[in-house]
Amino acid sequence: MITLYTFGPALGLPDPSPFVTKAEMLLKMAGLPYCMDTKGFSKAPKGKLPYIRDGDDIIADSTFIRLRLEQRYRIDFDKWLSSKERGLAWAVDKMCEDHIYWLSMHARWDDDKNFKRGPARFFDAAPVPVRPFVKWLTRRQVRRTLHGQGASRYTESERTILADRAFGSLSAILGDKPYIMGNQPCGADATVFAFVLSALCPVFDTGMRTSAESYSNLRDYCARLIEQYYPDQAQAQS
Repeated sequence: MITLYTFGPALGLPDPSPFVTKAEMLLKMAGLPYCMDTKGFSKAPKGKLPYIRDGDDIIADSTFIRLRLEQRYRIDFDKWLSSKERGLAWAVDKMCEDHIYWLSMHARWDDDKNFKRGPARFFDAAPVPVRPFVKWLTRRQVRRTLHGQGASRYTESERTILADRAFGSLSAILGDKPYIMGNQPCGADATVFAFVLSALCPVFDTGMRTSAESYSNLRDYCARLIEQYYPDQAQAQS
């Protein structure tokens, strides 16, 4: 059985990391049996989650987890898509991971109020004497990364504009379809669901949350996929 290493449910989300949620969605969509382990972060081969143990192999990074499932288990998440549609689905996938992700990271880690509501709680397991230092050091490293990537160089209004263009694009592509590319789920749905759901998290007060909430089809899309893939969570929220 495949073991998926996760942080565990938090902030009302299946996992605080959209990349972990994406990986779990891929496993659910593939119909493969799996279990989850929330104690694997210290052994993460790339220093972050998710990763999986599949037999004797360790595969890190949600994209390479997808490739593993496709190659070893002969699963084609996009089998019903044309070549053009596959290209669009992959581009959508990467817009979420390489654009929306950084805006989300800035909103959660750089804003003091949002940091206290979310990421600061991740350090509760650290020993009390060193907890403030570990929290400060990690946050400083994240802020340096955000500055290097560029997200923290924008004004808040500029970040909101960028977020709205991204969610507006997702909304336009989704339209009135049940899934991002049509009547059946594809690989990109695992990513779009994970990142839109993360942006909609009510714990955080952000411009990107306001933007995501303004698109009713994105809200409905997340609600449908929660009902389909996380029925226990959907029932708890009802």
